[in-house]
Amino acid sequence: MRLLLFGLGMQEIIVIALIVLLLFGGKKIPELMKGLGKGVKSFKDGMKEIDDDKEEKSDK
Repeated sequence: MRLLLFGLGMQEIIVIALIVLLLFGGKKIPELMKGLGKGVKSFKDGMKEIDDDKEEKSDK
């Protein structure tokens, strides 16, 4: 159960979360997460578009 995320344990993740909370504050974190979510969605949409283009080319 040691490996949770990139080889970090629960204690390390909690320390990192506390540091982020101290640096950005409670009000700024939701805005950061919203921007991160939009970026991930955009990346997934771009990857899907590339896959669709490959399928179209292989069908021709």
